[in-house]
Parts: sequence; C-alpha cells; structure tokens
Amino acid sequence: MAGTDHDKPLITGGPAIILVEPQLGENIGMVARAMANFGLSELRLINPRDGWPSEKARAAASKADHVIDGAVVFDTLEEAVADLNFIYATTARERDGFKPVRGPEEASRRLRTRNDAGERTGILFGRERFGLSNEEVAMADEIVTFPVNPAFASLNIAQAVLLMSYEWMKSGFGAEQTPFAGPDVMPASKEHLNGMIGHLESALDARGYFRPAAKKPKMLDNLRAVLTRPAFTLEEIKLLRGIISSLDYFSPKTPRGSGNPERKAKVDRDRHGKSGETVKDEER
Repeated sequence: MAGTDHDKPLITGGPAIILVEPQLGENIGMVARAMANFGLSELRLINPRDGWPSEKARAAASKADHVIDGAVVFDTLEEAVADLNFIYATTARERDGFKPVRGPEEASRRLRTRNDAGERTGILFGRERFGLSNEEVAMADEIVTFPVNPAFASLNIAQAVLLMSYEWMKSGFGAEQTPFAGPDVMPASKEHLNGMIGHLESALDARGYFRPAAKKPKMLDNLRAVLTRPAFTLEEIKLLRGIISSLDYFSPKTPRGSGNPERKAKVDRDRHGKSGETVKDEER
C-alpha cells in the first residue's frame, strides 16, 4: 500500500526499539520500516549476527533511512538499556517471576504516559529463533505479550515490532487530561538500578546469603524481578544504597555514631570497584 508523502512532517521519537542479537539484515530493515510507519525512530541493536551497517537492511527498510542511519549497536543488553528508565520485554511464553504482564494496548498507553512525563523507555525484542532468555526478561520492568493463537503463537520479529508500533501510535490519540499531577521526580535509569543491584549482591555475598551456590542465578533473577517492579526514582535509589552501605559499615555492636573509622575504611577498600559506583556519605 503506497502512501509515503515527503511533504508532510516526519513523526519521530517514542520508546527505543531494542533487538537482541537479530540474525538477518532483512528482518532489521522490516523492523525499521514498521517503526517509521508509526512514528518510532530509535533503533538499538545488540550484536547483530551479520554485522552492521547492512545493505540488506537498508533495502528492506523501503526508504526508512532515518531509522537505519540512526541505529546504534551495543555489545551487551546492559549497555543498551543503561540510560532508560522503564523497559518492556516481549515474549510469547509464560515466564517464572514476579513481573506484571500487559497486553500491547495497555502497555502502549503506559509507555505513552511515561514518555509524556519525560522518561526514557524501551521495548525488548528477542532473537528470531528463540526470543529472549529468562535473564534478559529479568532486565525489564514488565512483560508484554500478544493475544495470538496459542497453537501458533510465534511472530516474526518485524510483525511483533509492527504490532507494538501501531499500538504506540494509537495511544497518542485522545490522551486523558487530569486536573493535577503528582510530584516532579526524576526516575532512576537502568544504570543506577543495576548499580544498586550489584551493590546489594556484593553485600549479600559477603554474608553468605546465596546458598546453595548453585541456586544463586535463580535467586538473583527473583531479586532483580522484585527490585525492577517499583520503578524507583533516583532519590529512592540513593536512599536504598545508603541503607545497604550502612549495613556494610555498621552492626548492632558498633552502630552509626559510635565511631569506627578503621572498619569503614576497610569496607570502602573492599567495595571499591565491585558495584561500579561509590555511595557518597551524604546518601547514607
């Protein structure tokens, strides 16, 4: 269906579309075309199998060159989402864990609300053959799944992006207005959240929490699921990291204020570099 009009303004913006290890350049191109159809423009690629840039992707994009030219390649999922505040993971399979599950219409409305509030958001899409791993789903805040035939639930990656892109565009029509708003807060980025989770993991490791050791990956997945659900603000992350630091530095026998600079200095040395961030004294 032809309908491109270069005299009309190009709609851009919206959530980042993040493809995890896409295999075919043609699929990436069709994803870019679907994004451009419905006003999305930010494409992030994690380790595309056939490399990047890709002439096959550009050809399949059917003139969605602004999406292709703006695509950014990352080595890891953690790097690709570090600056985002909220992420949906798409999946056709039921997953273990504690994450809310939304349909595409509700998910898009929630993304629109966050986007309008100035948050940076993204949607994860998995590999063509087997989708996202449980560990990758755990990096997201919530899950979105499509109402499809349960006996034939697999979607091509471009089809999945098309469905979410359409719902995103539709969610922008007739937005409801409210007479007042909540407090003006800065949502925490995934970089801040992952720093806190790493900080907590180090503190729990030091106390032998992850036992038996073989269950540590699953325990960490569950912990991450619990901590990604609340959508913390930056100030809340600082507060929680201050609490973790206090547990590292102090004990019932040597509480805060009792004076133990030697122990604090040792903990600082042990922690330096492990969690990626050092918590400042004023955050405690």
